[in-house]
Amino acid sequence: MERQPRRRRRPALSCLECRRRKIKCNRNEPCAHCVSAKLQCTYKLYGDEPVLRQQPRQDGLWSETLSPSAHVPSPLAQAQQLGTGRPITQLPSHLPESQAAVSASSSTTAVAAGQSDTPNTLVTNDTQPPNYQDVEPGLVSIMQRGIKPDKPSAPSPIDGLSESGREILARQLGLQDSQIILNKTRILGWSLRIGTAQEFEPIVACYVAAASTAKGNPPQDTELGALYARIWTLMQKCKTMARSTKAARPSRLLSAPNFDLAPPSRDVADAMATLYFQSFESTHRILHAPSFWKDYQRFWDHPDAVTTDLRLKVLLVIGIGSSISEHMDRDTGLRNMVQQWVYAAQTWLSGPLEKDRLDITGIQIYCLTIIARQIFSVGGDLVWGSVGSLIHMAMQIGLHRDPKHMPAMSVLKAEVRRRLWATILEMVAQASLDSAMPPRISFDEFDTEAPSNINDDEIDESTTAIQPHPKSTYTSTSMQLILLDLLPTRLRILNLLNGLHSELSYLDALTLNSEITDQYRRCSTFIRENEQAGVTAFHRNMLDYLVRRFLIPLHCPFAGEARSNPLFYYSLKVSLDSAMSIIRPEPDEGFSRVMAISGGMFREGMRYALTVITRELIAQVEAQRGDGTLHRNTQYIQVLKQAVRDMLSLSIERIRKGETNVKGPMFLSMVLAQAEAIEAGTECEFKVAQAAKDNLELCYDILRTRVGAISSPCPTNTGLTPTSLDGSQGGYGLDLDFDWNFFLPGASFT
Repeated sequence: MERQPRRRRRPALSCLECRRRKIKCNRNEPCAHCVSAKLQCTYKLYGDEPVLRQQPRQDGLWSETLSPSAHVPSPLAQAQQLGTGRPITQLPSHLPESQAAVSASSSTTAVAAGQSDTPNTLVTNDTQPPNYQDVEPGLVSIMQRGIKPDKPSAPSPIDGLSESGREILARQLGLQDSQIILNKTRILGWSLRIGTAQEFEPIVACYVAAASTAKGNPPQDTELGALYARIWTLMQKCKTMARSTKAARPSRLLSAPNFDLAPPSRDVADAMATLYFQSFESTHRILHAPSFWKDYQRFWDHPDAVTTDLRLKVLLVIGIGSSISEHMDRDTGLRNMVQQWVYAAQTWLSGPLEKDRLDITGIQIYCLTIIARQIFSVGGDLVWGSVGSLIHMAMQIGLHRDPKHMPAMSVLKAEVRRRLWATILEMVAQASLDSAMPPRISFDEFDTEAPSNINDDEIDESTTAIQPHPKSTYTSTSMQLILLDLLPTRLRILNLLNGLHSELSYLDALTLNSEITDQYRRCSTFIRENEQAGVTAFHRNMLDYLVRRFLIPLHCPFAGEARSNPLFYYSLKVSLDSAMSIIRPEPDEGFSRVMAISGGMFREGMRYALTVITRELIAQVEAQRGDGTLHRNTQYIQVLKQAVRDMLSLSIERIRKGETNVKGPMFLSMVLAQAEAIEAGTECEFKVAQAAKDNLELCYDILRTRVGAISSPCPTNTGLTPTSLDGSQGGYGLDLDFDWNFFLPGASFT
């Protein structure tokens, strides 16, 4: 019997020459590498099927030649027949089942969303687009990249599956040749990349028009011009108030500030410290509870003999615990005290040539400081650099090596070292996600084992041996172990998202999504089964937040394409589900307070959710209006609108709690106004501007009331005060700060 030729399970899409050289092929006919090397470009399909050859001519051009068999285009050329109306007998057999299911069962919602790339409700034919070049200094240029009409066109649906996430984002942002975008002085983060979408064009146009009006270029419509002028005036008034509150920050002074390190009353301190151990210590194991409470008692018994490191440790624990207490709502002075403690701890850690910081206590204070900085927005969006310093310090004292490789030490010290290393790894992962930077750690660089699954009261200085509980038993270390089990998958996501030479394919995204959701589903089952063992709603919310927010950047490039390519619809669904989970956690007063005041990773997760939901709302309204179903099926739109209203309420609450940047609530009200204008079939321009003005007036009243009640010391030394208190660099004249701190920006709590 004649032997049948072997059939590849996954047909190669690259040309034979690129496959032979093991380099990336762009799959054109001929491909770029073959053109530059003047080689013949050959595509081979399924064993002995026909081959297309293209050979260089003497004049440097290319001519087609046929192999002995008939001419057959490359795999992607066959896929391009979808765009020309020619029939395709069957879909490629190598598509994953999940993609095939999506292509077969995509809802009319996803298909309708892709029917119109430039809806006429955004910019009417008789309206001239705004002149962005007049007010270009900030990230308006970034937002433009999502709405410019001269962006490269998207490939056909099947062809689009072969694009990597980096290629899709580069096409969406109009980037070429490995270009990058800087947000002022920093690499553009994921929340800003997600926010570059043409759906937001009326909002960008309104802001730019307001700046142009202030510059002396009002629109012809006088009523609209008056609105734009009022918008700009209100924004400048709010910014002036923000500058006055920032001027008293300790970091703005040249000489060492005199920090107030006096603790609150004993009753308040006891309650705050207890809240810390009931909340944040569950996921970030930094302290051994019995040991801390002994030191805590010594802190109160002999306050004059307390060392600086113990004082800072106790104050940071009290401060972090206060973030989930209702006492913080009543006592604004406590908030000011906590900020002083955070600045003091950061100053202590930054002391030059101080070796006494390089020990376990120093690492514990560093970890507590990073958490506190993010909660109280003291440079919360800059923790990636601080985490890098933390991991270097940790490795210098050997935390990356398991204690069994070290000189003999107590069981308690060994466990504390393992817990601290696991906490640092979690901080590295979270900071890397928020900054869109590499995690700077790999599993090849440490051999520290996971902490033992034991409760704190089962181990002390006299313990010589421990018997860990099985993983099925819930202990005070279980949450950290769950996060540690999920770390390998999340680090792979980070390396594919933020690595310099990495390429995230759609298949990679589906595989990683499946891994992390399967693992997390098992963990969630374990948590629910152990609710009686002490698991609270705060624990579940924190664990869910730390894990689920990785899925939005993972699917970000593909979710943005889902409206024009239904094969990516699953990414859009995952992004929306994750966003809804983030903004609607399980009811818990403590966790709600944290989300209402915090910056850093807590703010960034809300940014992800905000951009995904608001974009989906606008796209869905436009799609249903285009296909005539807008007033027949409104349930989904109402769900999205309610989600935006919830976020608007939260952003206004943040203003009341200490937020000084008013662009978050302004943006959300503009989105709602835009959606309502599209539903009513009216022009968006006026309604969006009116909503911006009304919201700014509300925020200005809140700020004026709050600032009037603040009594902050004025700086006496301005030698180190920045030339521009709002952090702008360079004189643009208009102080255009459109940096999509629109999305729950870095708070300036006073």
